[in-house]
This record gives sequence, C-alpha cells and structure tokens, in this order.
Amino acid sequence: MAQHHSLEAACDPPHEAEAGWPPAPVRLAVPEEAGAMQRLFHHHLYELGRGVRPLFLMTLATRELPPLLARLERAGIDHFVQQVSPAKANLFFGRDAFVAVARAFVTRPLNALTAEEDFMLGTMLGYDREQQCRRYLTRSGRGLDRPALAAE
Repeated sequence: MAQHHSLEAACDPPHEAEAGWPPAPVRLAVPEEAGAMQRLFHHHLYELGRGVRPLFLMTLATRELPPLLARLERAGIDHFVQQVSPAKANLFFGRDAFVAVARAFVTRPLNALTAEEDFMLGTMLGYDREQQCRRYLTRSGRGLDRPALAAE
C-alpha cells in the first residue's frame, strides 16, 4: 500500500475478503455525517498536500472554527483568522510565504482591499488569472476599453 502524506485523506486498509476481490471501498477520514464545511476543509487539505493550490480561504461560522484550527495546528499548517462578524470568520491557511503575504495586507474587510491587494489575493488563492486581471481593471477604473494596456 502507498504511504500516506499527513495531509492526504486517510484510508482504511483493504479488508481480507475472497482473494482480495472486489477491493474494499475506501473510507475517507471524514465520516459521511460530517458537515459540508468539514468535508470541504479536508478536501482543501488534500489539495494543499498535493500542491494544487498554495493558499486557501474559507468563510465559516465562528462555531465551526475550533476543530479546523486544531487540525491545522496538528499538521503544522500556517493559518490566521479574520473575524468578519461575531458569528462569521475568514480562515486563511496554506504555505507559509503565501499566508504571511495575505496576513500582511488582509487587515480590514475584504471588500475594503485596494484593487492591487484584491488582485494579489485572488491570484494567490488560485483564481483564474484573466478574470483577476479584468476584475483589477474594473476596480481600478482603468477598464478594458483603453487601447494600450501594456503601455501604462
């Protein structure tokens, strides 16, 4: 059996059945009855471990934070929490350098970020680069109707 990385979903070893066939179903570490937010979180951990994306942002109820924070601590994954309201929080986590940059400029509500900060955050989160460019042009008031974007 392949070795498991600490961020990958843990699987049960196959049951010893009739000559090993059919293979036993794989059971994820997150039980079916777990909340959707927790399943999404574990999927993000899997993507982080596989190098799919280096930074993640989850907006969730404050009451959902403790088990997620405990898991990030156990795994040694850098993270920070931005309180949105008494009942809601943004959880940023991922690779150290990405979290450090996000922590440096996410010091106010996300809708109050400058066009440049919004662009950087969206790009670091792995959002579509062309869409991020268009969003930046719109937010900065530069628009796409200008003929020489590269000359500016």
